[in-house]
Amino acid sequence: MNLAGKHILVGVSGGIAAYKIPELIRLLKKAGADVQVTTTKHALEFVTSLTLQTVSGHKVYSDVFAAINEHSTEHISLPDWADIMLIAPATANVLCKMANGIADDALTTTFAAMRKPVVIAPAMNTNMHDSPATQKAISELAKWDNITMLDAASGELACGTTGKGRMQEIEVLVAAAEYALTPKTLLGKHILITAGPTQEAIDPVRYISNASTGKMGYALVRACLNRGAEVTLVSGPTHLSLKAWQAFCPLNILPVTSSAEMCEASVQAFDQADIAILCAAVADFTPSDTADKKIKKKPGQTETTIHLQTTADIAATLGKMKGEKTLIGFALETHNEQANAEQKLQSKNLDMIVLNSLQDKGAGFGVDTNKVTLLYANGTQKNLPLLSKQEVADTIVDSI
Repeated sequence: MNLAGKHILVGVSGGIAAYKIPELIRLLKKAGADVQVTTTKHALEFVTSLTLQTVSGHKVYSDVFAAINEHSTEHISLPDWADIMLIAPATANVLCKMANGIADDALTTTFAAMRKPVVIAPAMNTNMHDSPATQKAISELAKWDNITMLDAASGELACGTTGKGRMQEIEVLVAAAEYALTPKTLLGKHILITAGPTQEAIDPVRYISNASTGKMGYALVRACLNRGAEVTLVSGPTHLSLKAWQAFCPLNILPVTSSAEMCEASVQAFDQADIAILCAAVADFTPSDTADKKIKKKPGQTETTIHLQTTADIAATLGKMKGEKTLIGFALETHNEQANAEQKLQSKNLDMIVLNSLQDKGAGFGVDTNKVTLLYANGTQKNLPLLSKQEVADTIVDSI
């Protein structure tokens, strides 16, 4: 799921965090969305109408009775236009009004007419956030079927204190919009995903690894979370982050380094999983002995030998345990691609294997695209064109 072509209505109320909204609009538009804005009049004390109009490319709706409104019922036409409404920041005042059906400004009248997905990001002083009225409003709105209510973040507040009440970062808001727009086809499912490389230590400063960045695996995590699944990610070392999704999704990340650690974590997590997607690039060999001190080159030395032994086969191990669970593997091949993938599919008791070849331009490690073939245990297959890794992930998850 992505935001390309989506109509997003951003609602801004009168909190200091409103100054972040132009950057939010920029990110939404960069993702391919069309964005319009509605505000309370107090919001325009923190960010100007001209700024919002410039970054969105649309006139800002801030006055129910303004003569310049394109429609006499702007609060009806905008919800008709929008695929989703994102209210940020949502102040205590606006939260309480929305929860009680009060519609006395451009933002709240528009919200009252909105029956499509709505994401709400509270932002206010800690004492205001913790007040019984605000908590009651948040609790009530969170019950509505079309609302994704984000929790306020903790940290430094504009008033100079530290506590709960910060608006979530804009990356979280973008992720939440994507989440809210995705049908929850995996609700109630627990999915185990492995991702990234492993590192097999030679000595305290050197290791054997591969070029995996984890991009494909992390895209699969996002695809599963967006569809409502609970996800356990066993991740090898990577620079990637899922912090935006962790803010509102049931995601448990188990960081590991070696193939042995990944195998142990995967076996333990598999017990609670309904589905496992093994995307990690796990080392097939590891040093038989790991030196406890850095191996030094001796004067005149021109070569050395490192003895390797095979690692535990995670896919085969889970294949013996799976029972009625669904098990999906990956095969990155350089030759005899189809035959090698089919052999792996059968020998490891997989339900599906995702084959990609380093022979295909734009596929493999370190890039944002991939070209794969989905091979199923029943003998059928599906060839995908070159797609972004997120599109590949969405296709894989939709096939489960």
